[in-house]
Amino acid sequence: MDNLRRAHERISAQERYDAVSATFISGVFSWMTLGLAITAFMAYYFAATPSLMATLFTPQGSMSLFGWIVMLAPLGFVMAMSFSFNKMSSSTLQLLFVLFSVLMGISLSFIFLAYTGSSIFKTFIVTAGMFGTMAVIGYTTKADLSKLGPILMMGLIGIIIASVVNIFMHSAKMGYIISFIGVFIFTGLTAYDMQKIKRIGEGGYGAENTAKLKIMGALSLYLDFINLFLFLLRFLGNRR
Repeated sequence: MDNLRRAHERISAQERYDAVSATFISGVFSWMTLGLAITAFMAYYFAATPSLMATLFTPQGSMSLFGWIVMLAPLGFVMAMSFSFNKMSSSTLQLLFVLFSVLMGISLSFIFLAYTGSSIFKTFIVTAGMFGTMAVIGYTTKADLSKLGPILMMGLIGIIIASVVNIFMHSAKMGYIISFIGVFIFTGLTAYDMQKIKRIGEGGYGAENTAKLKIMGALSLYLDFINLFLFLLRFLGNRR
């Protein structure tokens, strides 16, 4: 009887963990979807409005001050949210995430000048399929993906450095190599981050911290999706 009772308690505890994790992940994906929707709308709206696109450039055709702010501010938002996580309230993090999504949308409006709308849409669908597949793998796999984290982060740092170097080299071949590696890194990061978010969701952190962790989880998956999309666009996008 004691064995049956303990087995029943273990099953009940696991069911509670699964329910809590599912609720947490649902919140993470809700925020991520909202962020992507805001970004997509702002990117298309800016690209379709010549007067707004003109604010990103000077009369000479170079990047305006506002253009540089739009390009660099999202990085500042990510750093602020990451390093000030403990000091910020959940409502502040939510506001920053929405503002971050708006700025990302404005910065991504440039892709509509470089690629056709149909190829952007096609790449988005392919990205969604790859992202969804890797998210499911990360959620369901029994393998411990935590060991991949340091390797993937080293690869990410490597492609960032290579991308900065290529700004001065202007090598198309190197650009394609960076994009190819980038696709692999962010498909791997999607599964890794999904498993990490699942494990975070199984814990009990209180309502306020849980709300904050949902935003940070959404930010991680959002960045995985956007970067995967941009690297794939290099291969699948048709230039104007």
